[in-house]
Amino acid sequence: METPATPLDPVAFRRHLHRNPELSFREEATAAFIGEQLTRAGIAHRRTAATGVLAAIEGRGDLRRAVVLRADIDALPIDERADVAWRSQHPGVMHACGHDMHAAVLYGVLLRLQRSRDFEGTVFGLFQPGEECNPGGASLVLAEDPFAGYDVRAVVGEHVEPTLEVGTLGFRAGKYMAANDELRFRIRGRGGHGALRAELRDPVAAAAELIGALLALNDPECVLSIGRIEAAGATNVVPDEVSLEGTLRLFDEERRRRTEERIDALAAANDRSHGTRTEVLIDRGYPCVVNDARLTAAAAELARTQGLDVAMLPLRTTAEDFGHYCTRYPALFYRLGVGTAAGRTHTAHFAPDERAIDTGIGFMHGLALKFLES
Repeated sequence: METPATPLDPVAFRRHLHRNPELSFREEATAAFIGEQLTRAGIAHRRTAATGVLAAIEGRGDLRRAVVLRADIDALPIDERADVAWRSQHPGVMHACGHDMHAAVLYGVLLRLQRSRDFEGTVFGLFQPGEECNPGGASLVLAEDPFAGYDVRAVVGEHVEPTLEVGTLGFRAGKYMAANDELRFRIRGRGGHGALRAELRDPVAAAAELIGALLALNDPECVLSIGRIEAAGATNVVPDEVSLEGTLRLFDEERRRRTEERIDALAAANDRSHGTRTEVLIDRGYPCVVNDARLTAAAAELARTQGLDVAMLPLRTTAEDFGHYCTRYPALFYRLGVGTAAGRTHTAHFAPDERAIDTGIGFMHGLALKFLES
């Protein structure tokens, strides 16, 4: 009789993912690998959101009581330059945001829970695809309503943090990460000879003034940037059309709505001034990440009990599709220190300290049990 294959340990699991990264919504081989390792461990699972994996481990008692542990699994379009033995084997694709670390921590927690099953309720392990781009894999998971009929006590996620040393966790109660919108403007005027300005309705001038008006909206809790400008003219040719692209980050849904209306109004006023016509497209991205205050306090207390250092985090203007879970369930998103030597995320040299995997497993395992008991 053939002996069943043994599942990989979490570090080997992480290194496999790092060698074989896949971009958002293309995580077919990643999902297959995760499924294979879960099968080896005897953990029930199925596909979700096409290229994601949803595992479930049942304990005892009321199985409707549930905690959802989430890790993202997609990589970024970056050519890796980190000098590690497990560097990416896929040119132009890299786990530069630590999603391989997140998945390894979740996998390690599931292995521990499967070995004992000494808890009341059900623990879901969600390996989620497509965090790095709209519409976000979280929205696709929730569209399937996989937790219907369960009393979800918490949805828990983590993110690596290279400004924190290994053994340190970061928390923030309430609003934490921003909602994000993608902004696109097409400004149409009448171009022509750059020396004959009286004949023009200059979309370049209109774009310059609109950019200034948009950037004036910025403050500590409203971040707007224009990152792309296209004007296909020349030194003495003004084009008929200019395109702008940018991003908007806010921490409050009502202010988000008002700011979007303000952007439309600024574009309309600018058109009246320049005789142009501006098409405004606002592609809504992720909601704010808002941490449940009770869960945050309990998590920080557990971290201290485990002998870990605790850091209180500032508002963060980056976005995370974990915000979708926050709109539906009590949720907690925290930071896992991976050492300042790791470098910056979203760069070709990012190399987190793998010792953080054990820290992350121990903490998330304890958190799952704590939230199921409370």
